[in-house]
Amino acid sequence: MAAPEPKDPYAILGVARDASEEAIRKAYRKLARELHPDVNPDNPAAEDRFKAVSEAYSVLSDPEKRKAYDEFGEVSFQPGFDVAEARRARDAFRGGFGGAGGFGGAGPGMDFEDLLSNIFGRAGPGGARGRRQRRGADLEARVDLDFLDAARGCEQRFQVSRPTRDGGQRSESVTVRIPPGVADGGQIRLRGKGGEGLGGGPPGDLLATIRVRPHPLFRREDRDILLEVPLTISEATSGTKIEVPSLDGRVTVTVPPGTDSGAKLRLRGKGVPHPGGGPAGDFFVVIKICVPKDLDEATRVQLEEIGGNNPPNLRKGLKGNA
Repeated sequence: MAAPEPKDPYAILGVARDASEEAIRKAYRKLARELHPDVNPDNPAAEDRFKAVSEAYSVLSDPEKRKAYDEFGEVSFQPGFDVAEARRARDAFRGGFGGAGGFGGAGPGMDFEDLLSNIFGRAGPGGARGRRQRRGADLEARVDLDFLDAARGCEQRFQVSRPTRDGGQRSESVTVRIPPGVADGGQIRLRGKGGEGLGGGPPGDLLATIRVRPHPLFRREDRDILLEVPLTISEATSGTKIEVPSLDGRVTVTVPPGTDSGAKLRLRGKGVPHPGGGPAGDFFVVIKICVPKDLDEATRVQLEEIGGNNPPNLRKGLKGNA
């Protein structure tokens, strides 16, 4: 017969008792990825380990639950456990009530852990002891989006494993509405989509973290969109009209004569919408003048003549020592 899984959440996640919140979160995410039912179909052992890891994280990610476990051990997992009541019982036990049989059902030879189990697991008048209400655990999920979906807004559906009040897991399809303009790393809270509550308590929340895939052409800075557009020397010198893609489809941009490389042409309000309903960002066409390579001799001579007829002193500010 296989040995039962340890109940110590630190042992389950493989972290030290003084581990930081970040270390606990990293350990949970690593194990959850390895043991997730989608990665291990038809593997009951992996599914059981996944449940144990999720339960352990629900304890150690909650400061109050973690503190209760550190102070009182596994008895703190029992429904209706109350830290203040447990401390009163401990003080009374240490004061000499441990063998008197008069506090919380303590009897001869009973140690403190037995006393707590008796207090929080006992039946009361008229039947089982009523459970204290406890809010369910909050969950985390990652939502990957294409650049344009994040900018324009969309709806995403994904699967999440929600802890149930009996210690199990239930897979559920969740739909999240992505507001226009959500940024990479942004978070959306789905109320009531976390773990189930205990004793009639409310469910926890699901915190969806947005990850935006890079776009091959657009670059985002805050709510502005930048698009680098190549121009020939003649186009930059004489000016031209160019058609470029934007978030709203293709638009025509006028390039003034004499435009330098690196110049930014602004289209106001054509950037990323504000997720809170504020003003949208701007769309910038960033000019990149492309110098031709491998010129034939006739073209090279023509360019030298043009440069000789218009000799600008471009480097006059570079005279003297640094």
